[in-house]
Amino acid sequence: MYIYRHLEKRVKYMADHFPVVLVSGARQVGKTTLLKKIAEGKKDIQYVTLDHPRIRQLAKEDPELFLQQYSAPVIIDEIQYAPELLPFIKIKVDENRQNGSFYLTGSQMFHMMKNVSESLTGRVGILSMFSLSRAETEGRENIPFLPANVKDTVSDDNISDIFERILRGSMPQLLCDPELDAEDYYGSYVQTYIERDIRNLVNIKDEGKFTKFISCVAARTSQEVNLADIAKDVEIDRKTADNWLSILVTSGIVVLVHPYSGNTIKRIIKRPKMYFMDTGLACYLSMWNNARALELSAMAGAMFENYVVSEIIKGYANNGIDVRSRLTYYRDNNGKEIDLMIIENGKIYPVEIKMSADPGKKALKNFLILDSLPEETGEGAVLCMSSVVIPLDEKNKLIPIKAI
Repeated sequence: MYIYRHLEKRVKYMADHFPVVLVSGARQVGKTTLLKKIAEGKKDIQYVTLDHPRIRQLAKEDPELFLQQYSAPVIIDEIQYAPELLPFIKIKVDENRQNGSFYLTGSQMFHMMKNVSESLTGRVGILSMFSLSRAETEGRENIPFLPANVKDTVSDDNISDIFERILRGSMPQLLCDPELDAEDYYGSYVQTYIERDIRNLVNIKDEGKFTKFISCVAARTSQEVNLADIAKDVEIDRKTADNWLSILVTSGIVVLVHPYSGNTIKRIIKRPKMYFMDTGLACYLSMWNNARALELSAMAGAMFENYVVSEIIKGYANNGIDVRSRLTYYRDNNGKEIDLMIIENGKIYPVEIKMSADPGKKALKNFLILDSLPEETGEGAVLCMSSVVIPLDEKNKLIPIKAI
């Protein structure tokens, strides 16, 4: 079963304008399936995966012969296994100047991106892919969320269904195979991630500690990064914790949302907040296997926020927009916080995230902070379990999370 991926439009657009298209993202989010689907309409596109040991060996030892055997247009899966190909792809591109010649996928970005930028600058369109968004699973258009663009939304969501969705996550295989147990799937996923992505590229002597590290990060999802605390719990040094977190980020497992920083603002907290891009993986790592128990737990608010923020990020990524330039958050030493701020065309759109169906105007109390910022303030939103859009004042409204 193929679930239409909104990123398909962006891949086709990039292929019309760049000789090389690179789709990056964590394992099993659907990169290969997406490109193969696109290739169905273009019968001359070959497919080759560098997961195959002999093919990988040829690509590494004789990249020129490899590109003779697998001539453009071609999909090359898991390009990070043979960075030796990239200079030769550049040569081919410069010879032919044909857009849509090479479609590349990569799931280990921490080493690959340096090689891509050095070899293919100006020749490659880069897109990030995550697990399925809710809009994709429901067959809706995945429009980037902005409070000002939400007019009318009617939602029949209930909180128990949302936590079932949070617990199961949004990996394509789990959604296409309802009988597959999520705990079995994520157990295999974590093992594969460590064996194929981590062990091959990073010198991790104690895999048990790395697994414990990922679990500690999952237990702190939606919180500010505190590497000293994580390092202490895992019994590693802070530098190692920093390196391991960068691996989670660059391999698409975790996204960091950085704090707002303006020249006129002082005493701002400088630590980013971290979010897992698949809530099912975060639940598995933090040892939750019952949606009702999670819903009633002290971690419910953090997981709910993680779910909402990850859905917003997917909406931007699926439209080819780098969220690092759009999303931020605010928190100062006085504890005043705004969960999320979307920056668009010089305006700041504040967003609060509440599990309640009717959080009321009190949810807007910290929006007053925006009056001291240099940017103009746009419409604000309280994303919550409301069934309809409800104005709170002339600029802010309650918005059902289904509108994301």
